[in-house]
Amino acid sequence: MYKYILETAGNINWMALFALITFFFVFSMSVYLAFIKEKAALDEVANLPLVDDDPIINSQN
Repeated sequence: MYKYILETAGNINWMALFALITFFFVFSMSVYLAFIKEKAALDEVANLPLVDDDPIINSQN
């Protein structure tokens, strides 16, 4: 059935279709992994730019 639909759809660029499927898969997986991640881990990563534990900066003080 799918083969018939794709044949009648005309000239399909298979590389574009592969890119679309790959993008959809990666996007779906990233959304899924973001929702199953623990809140504590997300808060830790979110606060990384605010943490003042860089040894180069702290040694100058």
